[in-house]
Amino acid sequence: MNVALVKTGDGRAVSDLFTSAEGRLPGSPAVAAVRRQAFETYERLGLPHRRIEEWKYTDLRALVGEVLPLAAAPGAAALSRAAEAVKAHAFAGAGKLVLVDGVFAADLSDVKALASEIGFTTLRETLEKQSGDLLATASTDAMISLNAAMATDGVVVSIADGAQLSAPIQIIHVATAASASAFTRSQLRIGKGVRATIIESFVAAGAAAYQVNDAVLVTIGDNADVAHIRLMDDAPDAVNITSEIVTVGANTKLNFFNMTTGGAVSRLQGFITLAGEGSELAVNGVNLLKKTEHGDTTLVVDHALPHCTSREIFRAVIDDRAHSVFQGRIIVRPDAQKTDGKMMTRALLLSDEAEADNKPELEIFADDVSCGHGATAGALDDSLLFYLRARGLPEKDAQALLIQAFVGEAIEQIADDDLREHVIGIAERWLERRS
Repeated sequence: MNVALVKTGDGRAVSDLFTSAEGRLPGSPAVAAVRRQAFETYERLGLPHRRIEEWKYTDLRALVGEVLPLAAAPGAAALSRAAEAVKAHAFAGAGKLVLVDGVFAADLSDVKALASEIGFTTLRETLEKQSGDLLATASTDAMISLNAAMATDGVVVSIADGAQLSAPIQIIHVATAASASAFTRSQLRIGKGVRATIIESFVAAGAAAYQVNDAVLVTIGDNADVAHIRLMDDAPDAVNITSEIVTVGANTKLNFFNMTTGGAVSRLQGFITLAGEGSELAVNGVNLLKKTEHGDTTLVVDHALPHCTSREIFRAVIDDRAHSVFQGRIIVRPDAQKTDGKMMTRALLLSDEAEADNKPELEIFADDVSCGHGATAGALDDSLLFYLRARGLPEKDAQALLIQAFVGEAIEQIADDDLREHVIGIAERWLERRS
């Protein structure tokens, strides 16, 4: 029997996309070889679909269908719209690093102000001067491989040992190009004993139906204290796939928070390795979804060494026909004795057609550990709604109060008071739009 391999229409489209974009992708011939290898991995795998366990609930072949053409470099008009979006979404006092349609925008960024506290360059500059190490990946994940093949730019930040940052760093991704894709890859190297807050924001400036594929590589040294806040508020018809690969040193505290309030399809997949003893990890998240939005949070926390603690608190508020997914896996390696790992996910369904899929998992290969997980889904408490409405509150206002209390446990894990209020404000604006 003769067997012929036939690509799907999507495979042909992506192959043409890569071929046409190669001339615009930065890097030496050695970098181009790394890109080609990564693309071959993606081409072999294709868009993830429901037969792949990790993507069972987020079938990109059905939800997305195809990868859009690479966005053009932003012109003056696009940068002007991006500047307005940055003003609207910037956190007061933070040092800004802005990416517009996948390209670093120096004029919108605070590079000079940050120069005294961090080392900074762009992915484009790094790839043009050095090898393709930042793109090299052993991952078999199709979207990470596609990102390595197509990444146009990103930020490369290094924070020296012992640094105490005076203000947060905010990386703002702005989309201005409609019906186009942006591929970004960034690296954060955080030294020993550092105290820092990193904020990532994804916003739109007049763009619609665009796609974002972002990857962030984070390494944190020993005895550090880091807060990493991610806020995804893309256009209602956008697609956002973000991959975070994090390695945490010994005796370090990492507080990671994610909030999703926009995007037709979004997925945050985080791979966090506790590679030093005595570290503490807090991962908290909130999905606020309506209409037909699909929000997926997939986390893998790998306890590689002893005496580490991890806590995961996730909340989803789902209205109309929206769909929220939480997949959390805690892995405890044989040497990771005295591990303490817990995760809890709760979903609040505001309509009969809303859907929540929660899949917590434990993989334990050590015998002296304390691990647990839980998952719940339900509706608003009718007795509490009646209590509030009996005191004169309209139904929507009463629901808003209960929703704020529901997501509050996750948001309250943000230590910085001003940043916590900033995140609460985003949640309140979502509730206002719902009303």
